[in-house]
Amino acid sequence: MRGTIGGHPGENLTPVDIVEMAASFGQMIKKNNSHPSIVIGRDGRISGNMVSQLCIHTLVAQGFIVYDAGLSTTPTIEMAVTKLGADAGIIITASHNPIQWNALKFLNEKGEFISAAQGQELIRIAHEKQYLFNEIHNLGKIIPAAGLIEHHIDSILNLPLVNKNIVADKKFKVVVDCINSTGAISVAPLLEALGCEVILINEEMTGNFAHNPEPLAQHLQELCERVISEKAEMGIAVDPDVDRLSFICEDGSLLGEENTLVSVANYILQHTPGATVSNLSSTRGLKDITLRYGMEYHAAAVGEVNVVEKMKEVNAIIGGEGNGGIIYPALHYGRDALVGIALMLTYMAENNLSLTQIKASLPQYFISKNKIDLQPGWNVTAAINGLIDKYSEEEINTSDGLKIDFAEGWVQLRQSNTEPIIRVYSESYDEATANRLAEKIIGEFKELIG
Repeated sequence: MRGTIGGHPGENLTPVDIVEMAASFGQMIKKNNSHPSIVIGRDGRISGNMVSQLCIHTLVAQGFIVYDAGLSTTPTIEMAVTKLGADAGIIITASHNPIQWNALKFLNEKGEFISAAQGQELIRIAHEKQYLFNEIHNLGKIIPAAGLIEHHIDSILNLPLVNKNIVADKKFKVVVDCINSTGAISVAPLLEALGCEVILINEEMTGNFAHNPEPLAQHLQELCERVISEKAEMGIAVDPDVDRLSFICEDGSLLGEENTLVSVANYILQHTPGATVSNLSSTRGLKDITLRYGMEYHAAAVGEVNVVEKMKEVNAIIGGEGNGGIIYPALHYGRDALVGIALMLTYMAENNLSLTQIKASLPQYFISKNKIDLQPGWNVTAAINGLIDKYSEEEINTSDGLKIDFAEGWVQLRQSNTEPIIRVYSESYDEATANRLAEKIIGEFKELIG
């Protein structure tokens, strides 16, 4: 559940909506638990404390033991659910969205995002107002949950493919853009534990983001410049809840968020045979790397829930999304920037490689990201079916929108669940071809929709 803060209930994210959804989630969890418990944490957004307090006290009113983690990260809360033996979790974050947004992300007893079916049940309970609150003698209680980020970091350092000593020997200098959120209390201590020299920018946890929080090239100029001026080996950008990760090379260029997963997977596959998974909108690079090692690659629909489901199905050793999200099941089933950082530094240290050298070793692709603004009355289904008919001889995938694989690249059209747009992704070996493929399919879509 997400929205902008303020306005009318039912239209934006208001206190009324927050309480209703928290109560509905609590009611759903209580069906199978007579003494339920839940972990709640938040990123550094201005609205975070308000939203958190509304959730905490709503659930106390339903009889929950609430473990209050305070300022934290999404992957930390995911791991905390199982560490504390809780029945569920809520992380309060709008991820990479701008400052006016916030959201409640609901976790099951495994610390994983709830399924689509559970999401529909949650909406039904809220719509029908089937939530109840306890009488005075059966209220819950709040327990402060300290040390969760430390536990998260310790768990990463204990992974077989994270070599603390070899990283420490390199004495890497790393610049981190904390985007005025919880990267300051998670990324920094991880790097210090790995023996790195750490330089922080935008480290004040004010929630007043210094720039658009999505870790894309156009938002990371300050970080790129600082990497060069500090003569650092690496720059790191995370989003406000620290589940997305982007690297800056020592020359100030971006590794590219699409290459975050590809690079780390390359390291994992050197040591661990197994399948890999990414979503249909991600670069072909992961597939190419996986095939190099004689392993199987699988594609999933967009969304962490779908990627995790596919990873479990094929017993994948690593997976994620092209937005800088790494899921490493040896730690937990959730996107985790912290484990991605530790694995990348180990990769660099073990192989004596710079980030520019790693970048040069990867399959070279370019992804173009565009959108089509939908108009009232448009028959999207008819236009999509027209494209399917036209390109029936090409490789077609309709499991998540429409993806057409051509010899020179691919194009995916995917209708947004939250905006009246169709997202259009295209990829090829160079920027010009990727853009040409996108323009071609967008033009044909508009002709068909007429």
